Amino acid sequence: MMTAEGEEDLGGVAMETPVPRGEASGEQEEVPSFPSYKKSVDENHSESEPQQGNNHSGSEPDPDKNQTGTEPDQDPTGSGKLSTGPVVVTGNQKTAAIEKLERVRKWSITTYKCTKQVLSEKMGRGSRTVDPELEARVDILRDDRRRYDHVTRLAQTLATQLTELNQTQRTLGDVFADLSLKTPPLHMEFGLNSDTQRFLSKSGETLVWAINSFTSDMNTLLNKTIEDTMINVKHYETARVEYDAYRCDLEDLNLGPRDTATLPKLEQAQRTFQNHREKYERSRDDLSVKLKLLEENKVKVLHQQLMLFHDAVVSYNTTNHRHIELSLQQASTKLTMPGTESPSWLEESGSPS
Repeated sequence: MMTAEGEEDLGGVAMETPVPRGEASGEQEEVPSFPSYKKSVDENHSESEPQQGNNHSGSEPDPDKNQTGTEPDQDPTGSGKLSTGPVVVTGNQKTAAIEKLERVRKWSITTYKCTKQVLSEKMGRGSRTVDPELEARVDILRDDRRRYDHVTRLAQTLATQLTELNQTQRTLGDVFADLSLKTPPLHMEFGLNSDTQRFLSKSGETLVWAINSFTSDMNTLLNKTIEDTMINVKHYETARVEYDAYRCDLEDLNLGPRDTATLPKLEQAQRTFQNHREKYERSRDDLSVKLKLLEENKVKVLHQQLMLFHDAVVSYNTTNHRHIELSLQQASTKLTMPGTESPSWLEESGSPS
């Protein structure tokens, strides 16, 4: 519907009628403007915005949410499965991985140098640091350990054999006692043997208990006290090999040319050598103190256990000897003396009536 002024009525919005190109001579074409229509559209759009965004009126969109309104690590389909994506490594994880790789690298270098040093020493090409006094004490400890282990094994064998002997004597005493009841003419003889065998079996059990106590304390000395010192010996030998390996490495660098490229390596080798030297000296001092304490403890333990072992053996043999002597005296008084026995059946049958 056209108005009188040549404007078209569009729902209350006034719009100017554009002028055709041909009718306006020498004039540029004007772009139509829609001020009223644009304003109404903007108002309608602003009124519809508060209804979206989960009641967050006037707030900015959440950057942590995607276009579907779900969290980035959630499945928009609601299947419950997390969406896969690139794995992000944090700074702490990177630092731990780098430290682990650095430890592996240092361990590999040290292992290579120590293996090379050991092979050189065995082939007679490399030099080694020697502490004559300390190494002599270590050799004595190794020899003592071997001898103590041999004594302990022999004592265990003796205890096993005595246990079997005691069991046999106990069984033999039971058999003698049964025969004593079933054979009245030999009741006294079987009874004496039964008492002797049972007494020896009981006395042997006491000796076995003393020997087992001795072997138990010897095993403690070998497997705990001496073994703990041998661990220190291994640490000392490892520190000594590392010290010699880095010492030889430093000597080789000192014999080579010195320029700007080798000076940093020489300084680093000097620092590493100094660290291993301090470690070697600490290990040597610790081992020396441990050997001294072990020697004192070993003397006390062995003195006590050896005396107990000796007393048990002496008591076993002395007690058995006394019991046998007493049994012989009782037998001589209770048994019939020779010449007083009753005549045999042949003598009785051959004599005149």
